[in-house]
Amino acid sequence: MATPSLAEHLNWHVKQWLHRRLARRVLATPPIATGDDGVILFSMIGTAVLLPYLVAVKSLLQRLGRGRVVILDDGTLTAADHAVLAHHLNRPRIIAIGDVDTGPCPRGGTWERLLTILDLRSRAYVIQVDSDTVTLGDLHEVRAAIDAGRDFTLRGEASAERRTASELARDRAGVDPRAAGLHVQDAAEAAIGSVELPGHGPLHYVRGCSGFAGFAPGGPGREMAEGFSLAMDAAIGRASWSRWGSEQVTSNFVVANGRDPLLLPYDRYLNFWNAALFGRATFATDPAFVHFIGTYRFHGDAYLAATRTAIERLRTA
Repeated sequence: MATPSLAEHLNWHVKQWLHRRLARRVLATPPIATGDDGVILFSMIGTAVLLPYLVAVKSLLQRLGRGRVVILDDGTLTAADHAVLAHHLNRPRIIAIGDVDTGPCPRGGTWERLLTILDLRSRAYVIQVDSDTVTLGDLHEVRAAIDAGRDFTLRGEASAERRTASELARDRAGVDPRAAGLHVQDAAEAAIGSVELPGHGPLHYVRGCSGFAGFAPGGPGREMAEGFSLAMDAAIGRASWSRWGSEQVTSNFVVANGRDPLLLPYDRYLNFWNAALFGRATFATDPAFVHFIGTYRFHGDAYLAATRTAIERLRTA
């Protein structure tokens, strides 16, 4: 990958500053109703992402029409942040990251987030939503998944499909999962054929995205995540498995082994890869949900346009 030029680096920071200035307008939008209806909207956040998080979660609440908010504090939320969250989101429950027991799993890399979700799902439908997402359209597929008790996930790419672990292992047969420099996702996929979890039949996997995923009540809990993590420790080594990205791999694994999981249609729920979003500068109808991944978040004006549209809708709701 080419090293960004100085001009590209400066442009990225200018776009980031413009977005934060725009996102401040969410503070002038009215508080949004939440209720204890069996659905939890869950995120791990800190003070640096407070404003984009409010855009993400309020636009999701507005279009979903369900849920209450629970937050995992990454350790940086201030007393002022708590007051803002209480005003806008009906006094959400906030969990301190230091209070999360990761057991045999790695610490950091958002593992605390996933394990908390798997604990919470014992009594609620939990939706994980990243702060760099914006909801722009109706979420009827998500509501249907909640009603049917199905897990769901955003696909990592349009071609992603749920596959058996044995099929994936055959495709990766020539890959050494311990090879130096191999991304943790590729290493895990190469090793997944060796995973055996007592009490579970044929295992599955999907290359999804943990930026937006749903976990139905009563589905696989932290025991599955811990068992999978221990198997990966043995297969690729603890140091390799502790790298950033192992939590997303585990989230994908847990969702794929839920009851009839839904892979959200990529034409309506997508990751932004610096491509034209249906040619709509104001996102009048499409897409429904966009995850603005870090690599391309501030390329072009798409994130700015989506944020502006969401805030305008929150103002007039």
